[in-house]
Amino acid sequence: MGIDLEGLFQVLAPMVDGAVMDDEAVGSAYRQLMSTLMTFDYVVVFAYRGKERPIDLYSTFNARDHVLFVSLYQAGPYLLDPFYHAACEGKPGVWRMRERAPDRFFSSEYYRTYYVQTGLAEEVGFFVPISDEITVVLSLMRREATGSFSPAEFALLKKVEPLVSALVRHHWADLGRRFDAALAKTGRSRRKSTHPPADGVWQHLNLTEREAAIIELVLQGHSSESIGLKLGISTGTVKVHRRNVYRKLGISSQTQLLSLYLRNLGQ
Repeated sequence: MGIDLEGLFQVLAPMVDGAVMDDEAVGSAYRQLMSTLMTFDYVVVFAYRGKERPIDLYSTFNARDHVLFVSLYQAGPYLLDPFYHAACEGKPGVWRMRERAPDRFFSSEYYRTYYVQTGLAEEVGFFVPISDEITVVLSLMRREATGSFSPAEFALLKKVEPLVSALVRHHWADLGRRFDAALAKTGRSRRKSTHPPADGVWQHLNLTEREAAIIELVLQGHSSESIGLKLGISTGTVKVHRRNVYRKLGISSQTQLLSLYLRNLGQ
């Protein structure tokens, strides 16, 4: 008879009640737990609150990779990340990146110009809401040489979820104050923070609210059909808006659109 791992982890979860540890200790505990179950190349943990700049809680990257996976990501590309948008939904669970990605994500300009640089074969994340506003995402990453997570490994991750959630909720329960402190350093208020850098891009470029909504979804990797379903408009209307935006911005490709978007972030 095999071990009932799901039952075991459910019993262990309430035991995560010691003194609150710092970020490095919590992240290391998570990494060590995962390493007893399967192999992976990287760990990264982000906390998200609305559209504010995410807080990097822990990672295992070297200095060079940290620039790509953390520093550059926090500068703006997080707004196009499927895991970021999933975190904003506040739904707990374990997800593969491909489960959360829009229908054209893997052919989007964001994927080709940013995500491909990571050299990842797959990313899997634990999504742990700790309040109505804040979700912590703990990612396990595998490079192409390591390969994707097997169905059996993914099933095991689902079984360990109660323990991971308990670990996060106990040790990272007070992240709201850290988001407030980060905002205070920038001189921005919570009210203003609900309007992310991306909103400023569209205002700066004189796009209408509808045009901005459509172009954001294009950059995230949605097809015209998917955008139409999300916004409740026809595919033809979506295409007309896209043509109008391209003409208004003086561009002819998604490559130019992404470049313009990233260049104008924060203005």
